[in-house]
Amino acid sequence: MPNLQETHLNRARASLRQVLSWYGYLRKPGQPQSNLELASFVKPELETLTNTLNKLDSNVIRIAAFGLVSRGKSAVLNALVGQKILQTGPLNGVTQYPRSLRWTPGGKVQVELIDTPGLDEIQGEVRGQMARDIAQQADLILFVVSGDITQTEYQALLELRRSQKPLILVFNKIDLYPDTDRTAIYKNLQQLGAGHPQQKPLLPDEIVMVAAEPALMEVRVEWTDGRVTYEWETPPIQVEELKQTILNILNREGRSLLALNALIQARDAETAIAQKTIDLREQQAEDLIWQFTKYKALAVGLNPIAFLDIVGGSVADLALIRSLARLYGLPMTGYEAGSLLKTILFSSGGLLLGELGSSLLLGLGKSATALASGENPTNITAFAGSAIAQAGIAGYGAYAIGKAAQEYLKKGCTWGQLGASTVIQEILSQVDQNTILYRLRQELGHRA
Repeated sequence: MPNLQETHLNRARASLRQVLSWYGYLRKPGQPQSNLELASFVKPELETLTNTLNKLDSNVIRIAAFGLVSRGKSAVLNALVGQKILQTGPLNGVTQYPRSLRWTPGGKVQVELIDTPGLDEIQGEVRGQMARDIAQQADLILFVVSGDITQTEYQALLELRRSQKPLILVFNKIDLYPDTDRTAIYKNLQQLGAGHPQQKPLLPDEIVMVAAEPALMEVRVEWTDGRVTYEWETPPIQVEELKQTILNILNREGRSLLALNALIQARDAETAIAQKTIDLREQQAEDLIWQFTKYKALAVGLNPIAFLDIVGGSVADLALIRSLARLYGLPMTGYEAGSLLKTILFSSGGLLLGELGSSLLLGLGKSATALASGENPTNITAFAGSAIAQAGIAGYGAYAIGKAAQEYLKKGCTWGQLGASTVIQEILSQVDQNTILYRLRQELGHRA
């Protein structure tokens, strides 16, 4: 569905451009010191967003190969390209650092193949972090094994699964196994490759058998004169199935993969920016919340009309939410603030709604005593008691809403019409059942 894929790309671009425009004020000259400090803190995330948008515009799909040492990752990539560009050899750790090469399968799609060092080599923590960084940038992952999965491989596979990227399990070196053993290993890999015993076995386009660099084979040669000699021959490379599987995926959903990965990176970057902003401006936010808490409590307590208590309190809560959004540099319309307020009220387990009901009842009692106070001065005492109680409830509600709004602003910065999380769910809702993305739909949708 090329048109749908193009729509996904365009939506992802629009989402990223919107985010960058939100934070464009940080790059303008003449900013106050607090903004300059924030700009310094969030510079890596802003660079990530810019680089992600540039990657979208370039239309290059990244495929990263992972695996333990001596599984033939470099050989698999060489076989795909059709040239021995990456160094291979019998020694462990031939690939010491990530390398990439361009591949144009079918003469159409632009692909960047990334070769990585073995996941079980020395300096494990450094290599592990590097693997996580590369996995985040990749649109598709090849996990290369050369037999039954070991415990170390299984743990590495689970770690890569957490990056929430489509993954193809590549069973390399099949030339070393008889057909019976090869079939048995394939069935085991189908189960373990899913990453969890309760998940369904891998589908045919999620596990592929290859012989990227077949071992030399001794061949018996019978001559016409009766002589028998033995020669060493190199069997043909078996990688066509993997190449076709990748091509099918790229043609069917490549641009959607590109868009989805960009949005996931954008969502994570936006969340990090929001968290850093909240941390940096924590004291200012606390002062702002307390300021609105006092004003709301005072206004509600002194106002004698119950209906205006509720209306005025709601207006104060909306103003607080929008003021917090401005403090954090996050755009928010009155409609969005209203939606957030309703979400907070209904997600508090009924606590804040209960407080609102109690405030209304106290407000009605307060209104009645205010009307009767002209006839009986002792009712002023009752009015004061109701006012103090109602003011306390209103103040508590304002403070609770302010603290909840902080969390929702941090997590909700990726929502909205073109928010990364919104577009992610939009793409996932349109994924066809025959795509490799459909398998990730539940996990990605839950996190989004």
